[in-house]
Amino acid sequence: MTDTPTASPTSGLRGAIFAVAIAFSCYQIWMAAFHPLSSQVIRAIHVGFVLLMIFIIHPPLQRAGAGAARFGRVLGWALGLTGFVFSLYHWVFEADLTARAGELVPLDWVIGVTLVALVFEAARRAMGWGLPLICGIFLLYGLFGQYLPGMLAHRGFGLDQIVSTLAFGTEGIYGTPTYVSATYIFLFILFGAFLEQAGMINLFNDFALGTVGHTRGGPAKVSVISSALMGTINGSGVANVVTTGQFTIPLMKRFGYSPAFAGGVEATASMGGQIMPPVMGAVAFIMAETINVPYVDIVQAALIPAILYFFTAFWMVHLEAGRKGLLGLPKDECPDPWVAVRQRWYLLLPLAGLVALLFSGYTPMFSGTVGLALTVVLIFGAAVASGVQGTALRALFWVLLGFACAGFFYFGVGTFIVVTLLLVALTYIRHTGGDARRLALAALADGARHALPVAIACALVGVIIGIINLTGVAAELGGRIILVGEKSLFLALVLTMLTCLVLGMGIPTIPNYIITSSLAAPVLLQLGVPLIVSHMFVFYFGIMADLTPPVALAAFAAAPIARESGLKIGLQAVRIAVAGFVVPYMAVYSPALMLQGGGWLATAWVVFKALVAVAMWGAGAIGFLLGPLNWLERCIAVAAASLLVVALPLTDEVGIVAVGLFLLWHVQRTRRRAVPAGA
Repeated sequence: MTDTPTASPTSGLRGAIFAVAIAFSCYQIWMAAFHPLSSQVIRAIHVGFVLLMIFIIHPPLQRAGAGAARFGRVLGWALGLTGFVFSLYHWVFEADLTARAGELVPLDWVIGVTLVALVFEAARRAMGWGLPLICGIFLLYGLFGQYLPGMLAHRGFGLDQIVSTLAFGTEGIYGTPTYVSATYIFLFILFGAFLEQAGMINLFNDFALGTVGHTRGGPAKVSVISSALMGTINGSGVANVVTTGQFTIPLMKRFGYSPAFAGGVEATASMGGQIMPPVMGAVAFIMAETINVPYVDIVQAALIPAILYFFTAFWMVHLEAGRKGLLGLPKDECPDPWVAVRQRWYLLLPLAGLVALLFSGYTPMFSGTVGLALTVVLIFGAAVASGVQGTALRALFWVLLGFACAGFFYFGVGTFIVVTLLLVALTYIRHTGGDARRLALAALADGARHALPVAIACALVGVIIGIINLTGVAAELGGRIILVGEKSLFLALVLTMLTCLVLGMGIPTIPNYIITSSLAAPVLLQLGVPLIVSHMFVFYFGIMADLTPPVALAAFAAAPIARESGLKIGLQAVRIAVAGFVVPYMAVYSPALMLQGGGWLATAWVVFKALVAVAMWGAGAIGFLLGPLNWLERCIAVAAASLLVVALPLTDEVGIVAVGLFLLWHVQRTRRRAVPAGA
C-alpha cells in the first residue's frame, strides 16, 4: 500500500493569497484602462484590497503556538475581509455620501472608525511602529490640540469632523497619495514586475558585467550600473537591494571589497533608483500631483542630479579599488554586453515606448498602461507565438496582436482585446505558452505584493494631511522656519534636511516626503527657492534618510546578504553617497542644475562645477586619487570642492584655481613616489 500525499495546510492558503493578489492587479489594470468608477470609489476599493492582502499575509499570532497561529490566520482573513467589504460602502452608497457630505449617520460612524483603525493596524503590520506612531501623534493633535499652550493650540474640532475628514473626504486616507497609489504607482510597479519576470534583471547584470566587469574595481561598478538600470523600471530602493544585491554583493566580497563597503555600494546605488528617470520612485508621481506640474517636468529636473548621484557612486568605488589595489574580473569571464542586448533586445522596447510617451506629453497613467500592454504583447506574446505550430498560424497570431495594439492606441479597448487574445492563445499552447502563462500570473501577483508597503503608507499619511489641512498647523510651523530663513537660507535648508533625516529614521520615503513637503517645501518656496527645486530638496533627503544610520532601511536590507551589521553598512553608504547630501544644496543656489532657468550655458557651468566638486570630495573621503592622500591633502581637496558649492562672489573662481593647484601638487607628489630611490 502506498502513501497518498496530502496537501500542506498552508498550500491552500498560499493559493488563496495568490488569487487575491491576481484579482487586485486585474482590478487595477481594468480601472486604468477604462476608469468605469468614480475616483473616490477607485481609491476606496484600492485601500480595501490593500487591507485584505496585508491582513492575510501578515495575520496576528503567527509567533504563537500552532493552535493560536491557526486562529490568527482566521482572524487575519476576518479583518481583511472586513476592510474590503467596508471599502465597498463608498461604492454602494456613493450618492448618499455625496448628498450628506460632512454629516454622519450611525453606519457612517461604524464604517469610518473601523477603516481608520484597520489602516493604522495594517500599516503597523506591514511597516513597523514608526509611521503609525507619527500619524497617531497627528491624530491626537487633531483631537486634543486645543488644550496645548501657546500658538500651537487650534480652535478645537469635533470627533465627527475628524472622522468625516479622514474616512470620507479626499484629504484623509483617500487623499492625493492614495489616488496616486491607485493609479500611477501601481501601474509602474506592475510594469517593473512584468519586466523582471521576463528576465530584465539578467539583461542588466550581463550588460553591466560585460561593460565594466573587467575594469579596476569592476564588480562594484557592476553593482552601480545594474542598480541604476533597474531603478529605471521599478523605482524601489529596497527591492533593488534584495534583487541585484544577491548577485553583486557576493561578487564584490569575492574580489576584495570589505563586506561593509560592498553592502554600502549596493544600498547607495539601489536607493538612487528612486531618482533615476524615467520611472523614478513613487514620490515623483505624488510630487507631480501635489504641485500640479506635468510628470515629465519632474523627470527633467531629476535627470542631471541622478546622473551626478550615480557618477559619485561609480567614482567612489573606482577610488576605493585604487586604494586597495583591486582588479576586475578576467576579460574572458565577462559576458559580451552586445550579445546580451542582441539576444534580449525586445525587453527594451516597452521601456523605450514608455519614455517616448512620457516625453510626448501623455499622462503617466496612459503611458504606464501602454507600457504594461507592450510588455505583455512584445515579451509574453513572443513566447506564445514561438509555441504556435506552423508559419501561417504564427503570422496570424502576430497580426491579431498588431490589431490589438492599434485598438489600444486609437480606440482605448486594446487592453480587453490583448488580454482576450493572450488568454485564448495561452489556453491551447502547452509548453512555451504554459511558461508564459505562469510568468504572467507570477508578475501579476508580485506586482500586487510589491505595491502593499507603498499603498498602505499612502493611505496612512492621509491622516497627517487631513489633520494639517483641518488645523492649519503647517502655516504656524512654516512661519517659524521663515523667520529663521529670512536671516539665513542656508540655516533653513539645514533645518529642512535634518527634519527629513530624522523623520526618515522611522518612516519610508513616501510619508517622509509628504510630511516635510507639507511643512517645509512651502517655506522654501517663500524664501525664493523655485517650486520644483524646493520639493526635490525634500525628496532627495528623504532618500538619504534610508542610507543614514542608525535606522538606514536600505543598509539593513543589504546586511543579511553582506553578512555585516546594518550600522557599518550605513556608515559606508553615507561615505559613498556624499554627493547626495551636497547636490540638493547646489540646486538651491544654482537652479540650472535641475534645468530650472538660466539657459544651457548656466547648466553646463554648474554641471562642470558639480563634477569637479564630486571628484574632489570623493578623493578626500576615500583618501586616494592618482595615489594615496595624506590627511592634509584630503582636507585641501574637500575645502577646494566646498568653495564650488558656496555660491558666493568669487568662490567659484577661487575653488577652480584651488583645485587646479591641488591637482598639480598631487601629480608631482605621485610621480616622485613612483620614482625608485637612487634612480
